[in-house]
Amino acid sequence: MKHILCLLTIYLLSIFGFNCLGKNIKSQSKTQNIDYLIEQGNQLWDQRIDSLAFNKAEHFIALAHKQQQDNFALSIFYSKIIFARAYFLNTDHVDSMFLHGSNVCKNAIMVHNDFLPIYNRSEGDSTFKLLSAIAEAPQSVLPGLYWWGINHAMYLQNKPVLERIKQRELLEIIMHRVLSLDPSFYFSGPYRFFGLFYTRIPGVELSRSKNYFDQAIEANPEYLGNKVQLAQFYYQKSGNREKFNETLEMVISTDLTKYPEIMADNFYYQKKAKILLKNESLLFE
Repeated sequence: MKHILCLLTIYLLSIFGFNCLGKNIKSQSKTQNIDYLIEQGNQLWDQRIDSLAFNKAEHFIALAHKQQQDNFALSIFYSKIIFARAYFLNTDHVDSMFLHGSNVCKNAIMVHNDFLPIYNRSEGDSTFKLLSAIAEAPQSVLPGLYWWGINHAMYLQNKPVLERIKQRELLEIIMHRVLSLDPSFYFSGPYRFFGLFYTRIPGVELSRSKNYFDQAIEANPEYLGNKVQLAQFYYQKSGNREKFNETLEMVISTDLTKYPEIMADNFYYQKKAKILLKNESLLFE
């Protein structure tokens, strides 16, 4: 009898034990694969001045995000890459890319352990709950708020006026929260955001846009994005062709090696400046 029980125990272990072990091995293998994709994506992103490296970085991070959409840091990184491709590389379906980048961050924030309890205890309908929760959002979700906001603002650039007005409150609350938590985030990103956003909202004094761009440039003059977007959005909107030209020529003549830590971003902003100058006559028709 003992012999039979022993054999039965071994048999059951062979079925359930090895099955569990197989699942653990499979899960571990999947995690290692995602870690590898993220590692490769990060390394290639650092080399993104090479367009081939840029494309590969996006490919690896997109694959990793598809398998691990609840990874907050990965979602933010993916959204940042989406923004860069849509803004700098002049690809097809730019609007849908910006919208995708926006949604990636929004979804990541909505399930974040620090944000979800704030949202759940907020009162009102779903829209009011969201706006209330964003206004109280913690520092831990700040990067998600920024890339959500900037991607969505870029998505709205060419949308009808009514749609831009409809989304104004959401985007203002998002970026004012970022501004209150860290006005220096991503080289004065919140100021840069309001600078571009207020050129596309009717009824807002255009001088507000200039004031925000001036604050961004004063805080981070080394970051060429502040000057490029000043020219692209404010000087174009105000019809100041001379300043548009002067600012972009200044960007193009900048020595990128002076700030090696932001060389890649500045490299692409220089390319953006050249494209804008090439299209100057069309932009000022």
